[in-house]
Amino acid sequence: MTSVIPKGLGEQIRALAGGEVTSRALVEQALGRIAETQSTLNAFRRIRAEAALREAAEADRRLAAGERLPLLGVPLAVKDDTDVAGEPTAFGCPGDFPAKAEDGEAVRRLKAAGAVIVGKTNTPELGQWPFTEGPAFGDTRNPWNPGYTPGGSSGGAAAAVAAGLVPAALGSDGAGSVRIPAAWTHLVGIKPQRGRISTWPDIEAFNGITCNGPLARTVADAALLLHVATGNHEGELHRPEPVDVLSAVGRDPGRLRIALSFKTAFTGTSKRLDPVVRAAIVRLAERLAALGHEVVEAEPRYGLVGFSFLPRATAGLTEWSSRVPDPLLLDVRTRGAVRNGRLLGGAPLRWARSYEGPLRRHVGAIFQRFDVVLSPTTATPPLRIGAMAGLSGWRTDRAMIAACPYAWPWNVLGWPAMNVPAGFADPEHRTLPLGAQFLGPANSEPVLISLAAQLEADQRWYERWPQVSRPGPQ
Repeated sequence: MTSVIPKGLGEQIRALAGGEVTSRALVEQALGRIAETQSTLNAFRRIRAEAALREAAEADRRLAAGERLPLLGVPLAVKDDTDVAGEPTAFGCPGDFPAKAEDGEAVRRLKAAGAVIVGKTNTPELGQWPFTEGPAFGDTRNPWNPGYTPGGSSGGAAAAVAAGLVPAALGSDGAGSVRIPAAWTHLVGIKPQRGRISTWPDIEAFNGITCNGPLARTVADAALLLHVATGNHEGELHRPEPVDVLSAVGRDPGRLRIALSFKTAFTGTSKRLDPVVRAAIVRLAERLAALGHEVVEAEPRYGLVGFSFLPRATAGLTEWSSRVPDPLLLDVRTRGAVRNGRLLGGAPLRWARSYEGPLRRHVGAIFQRFDVVLSPTTATPPLRIGAMAGLSGWRTDRAMIAACPYAWPWNVLGWPAMNVPAGFADPEHRTLPLGAQFLGPANSEPVLISLAAQLEADQRWYERWPQVSRPGPQ
């Protein structure tokens, strides 16, 4: 057995298959790292220590018998909006939630592939915000600099992967909730085509704008987790055509036409792109051009995409809030958003759904000239812990839109999008990660993944790790 336990998903799979390490050793390491960092990073809401060790022992037995599955014996985490049998699903909310009797379909598929789920990661209340803080669990912190947020709403999942607690995690993305924390923690994060990964027992999540997606340190690891988690329950609404994401990792993308975009969709609020973010995206565009791609500044025509997003998001909050045992315990901002959802859940929601087709044609016109859109994932570097604490609902919304105006339109469209690391806002200290996103048309995950893998081979961002215990400059 090796004395050095590998940290990457692919590395752990190969070490297990080769008999170089046991599942118990991997799971014990993961649980130990979680325990060591829980008081500082606070990545997890629920930790399945006893169950995970039992499952690791069973995985070792199966491995010793010669059985091989894609994730057999590997420790993973899932965001606390996805059901795990025997655990409550609180989605960041306070209260005494009952344990779930069954796994959600995505978790069922991960377990069927042999994964050991070590815990459920923190998320803000109902996944609303680009920070992972709340009265139910406290503040989840960024491994690169604990004075800052890892983003949200998959902030706990991102912190866990970035810190090396687990090699990969499943998050969810309803307005950038995989891509934003991936950007702010130096990870690869994929929002796949709507319906690619199941949201069952929900027939769809948040009226179609939310989907599950992987977070990992490398493109190959993210693609592998996406591949294994892909699939639907027969009761779900969305069933996209199959795509091959695994072979895309090693495939040359060819010479692509890439639109470099800094435009944001209309929101009626002020937004400003931080110069350090713009400079990072421009540098990335220059590297893509050096790799042989045609990169031209061009902008999607977003139209009134926000009017299709808001009713779907707020009505989704209202629906999910009905599962909260004591709604009076929720953040006052959450209660206000739930009230708005009741107002927007009738005719406005029906109109928002009907407008999706025209929006796809309008925004999608850019793909008549380009293969991929490159844009910032966020407008700012990571926010400080507590940056939006104590704000009213309206002021929180304005601050949230100002920091993260780029990701959410693709949730309305339901198309794939992918964050890749884009350097640091503080290159000397490397404690404030930045991200760029590749945006594609329907079912374009293979193109985005091939392009990201080519860029990763050039940039080698996976070689950089945070010093978890060092806060860095404040």
